[in-house]
Amino acid sequence: MIAPIKPGAALAQLSGPVIEAERLTLRMWREADIAPNTAMLADPASGRFITADGKPITDEFVGWRNAAIMAGHWLLHGVGMFVVEEKSTGKFAGRVGPWFPPKWPDFEIGWGIASEFRGKGYALEAARASIDWAFATFEIEQIIHCIDRENIASQSVARRLGAENQREIDLFGHVADVWVTSRNKWRALPASAN
Repeated sequence: MIAPIKPGAALAQLSGPVIEAERLTLRMWREADIAPNTAMLADPASGRFITADGKPITDEFVGWRNAAIMAGHWLLHGVGMFVVEEKSTGKFAGRVGPWFPPKWPDFEIGWGIASEFRGKGYALEAARASIDWAFATFEIEQIIHCIDRENIASQSVARRLGAENQREIDLFGHVADVWVTSRNKWRALPASAN
């Protein structure tokens, strides 16, 4: 928590796009997202595939730093992963969206859903909304999804998005596959699919 603000003083407020999906809202980061993001990354199943070293985040400061990186991507690039909020409860359900830090292989739409929200189709719903938004916003011909070879759930999401596994890369010292969603193929999908 930051120090109390003096009367009449103002702090910078980022405002960015908000995407409304059927059951989800994709929005900018808030201070209240730090704890649930840290809890998501503390889950071994999430930490294994989302964190840079493949290990769960169990330290509050490291969790804060991770959320600061997510929010900072927005400040530095004008875009970043959205917080995924479940409309019916207002709860943090995960993070989905653009990710393109230095030396990244290409413009990515990635996803991570907290364990209590898995199995509801939220990764797919949020990824579809984010891909629609990205293709409408950026002059790009493809979007990638870097997926660990052992991450069967994310591979399934990529397939349902119509992405194709095109190559392998070294990602943080281990092999990952690069799945590609092309603009042309995305446009050709029936409206119900995307």
